[in-house]
Amino acid sequence: MFNTCDLIGKKRDGISLSKEEIDFLIEGITDKSIPDYQVTAWLMAVYFRGMSYEETNFLTKAMLNSGEVLQLKSIKGTTIDKHSTGGVGDKVSLPLVPIVASLGVPIPMISGRGLGHTGGTLDKLESIPGFNVNLSAAQFESMIAKIGCSMIGQTKEIAPADKILYSLRDVTATTSSIPLITSSIMSKKLAEGSDGFVFDVKFGHGAFMKELKSATELANSLVQTAELSNNTSIAYLTNMDQPLGFKIGNWLEIEETIDILKGKGPRDLQIITYLFSATMAYLGKKVDSIEEGVICSVEAVKSGKAFEKFLEIVTEQGGDALVVQNPETYPRAAHLLEISADSAGYMASINSLELGLANVALGGGRLKTSDLIDPCVGIEIFHKVGERVEDGDLIAKVYYNDGVEMGELKGRIERAFSISSSPCDPLELIDSAISKNCDIDIQKLISTIEREVL
Repeated sequence: MFNTCDLIGKKRDGISLSKEEIDFLIEGITDKSIPDYQVTAWLMAVYFRGMSYEETNFLTKAMLNSGEVLQLKSIKGTTIDKHSTGGVGDKVSLPLVPIVASLGVPIPMISGRGLGHTGGTLDKLESIPGFNVNLSAAQFESMIAKIGCSMIGQTKEIAPADKILYSLRDVTATTSSIPLITSSIMSKKLAEGSDGFVFDVKFGHGAFMKELKSATELANSLVQTAELSNNTSIAYLTNMDQPLGFKIGNWLEIEETIDILKGKGPRDLQIITYLFSATMAYLGKKVDSIEEGVICSVEAVKSGKAFEKFLEIVTEQGGDALVVQNPETYPRAAHLLEISADSAGYMASINSLELGLANVALGGGRLKTSDLIDPCVGIEIFHKVGERVEDGDLIAKVYYNDGVEMGELKGRIERAFSISSSPCDPLELIDSAISKNCDIDIQKLISTIEREVL
């Protein structure tokens, strides 16, 4: 038997905790035998002192084993999932899953909801009428066995310790601790039964990790923890200093998903989607290289197989496939505000954080978990950093409904765009990749995508 106060003191003094000590803490946190004030003291000690990769792995396993671990025994093949740390306009999971599933890679994906300025995959899926993300573990496995994939939310049985710790981290300013972030992500991902992962770790003002350095530390921690659990993984560091794609908002991002699955859509979103789908196909052992995965992914879209798989997912999870086939029939927001450039020049910056928060103010996101979502509202942009803009050019459309005060919000959205009289370089979309399995030439892969698609 351990003493909680002693374990808090050890971590406060920078001493690593053993597997048995961490197991004791997580068991006490889960069954509530350790009071919240001691848990928060331990969280703060971890925040300041950190954890070794070994400790982080112990913590991840203890949180994983605090609840149900899906075995997916009926699923044949190598299961692969993707996780993003969140960003503005990041709808990559939506086209990614049907592309990869159409290549024969089984995908058990447990996703989250939006909170703050970042959107959530579940909210976007639920903008499709009838789409059910609340499947049981048995339904989840059955659907993957039947069509190769499923996208649901975290069940109450999966990693209950994470729910307790996350709620306490949120109110104690310890959310940015890399070991705590890693264990939170990985305990849920390992619980879903995947054999490997692609991590999209974002940096920039629209990301959770603002600095590239801290994002790189998190990416390394995720890959290391996955490897210690005998799961192959590759992490990409991607730029969130401007929104991904052109559309921000739940149904708007479904529209852009449909575009991607029809072989259209913004260049940056196509590159990220095809790069990640190719990587998942490689980790899923369906191709011999990521470059071959790019070619197969593009073919899955061109042939229509990927879009058919998306319709199959929607139908299997209770959604209205007809509205996906005919997106023009979806209800529109009551009001439209167009924002134009007041000078000629070059787009110097687009503040993703401000646009994400503006979308929340429109009703397209939430600041607390009980907030309701309006799926019809959002923001559409028309330029990327570095592009030429003429005086009077349309730079944004804002879709909103009654009850939104647009006076101050209009100014906030306008200030998110900065136009310079001098030419500006476009932003690099992907900084680097981290892998223990292979060397990745990002520029070569982007060139392959551009040759095959763009």
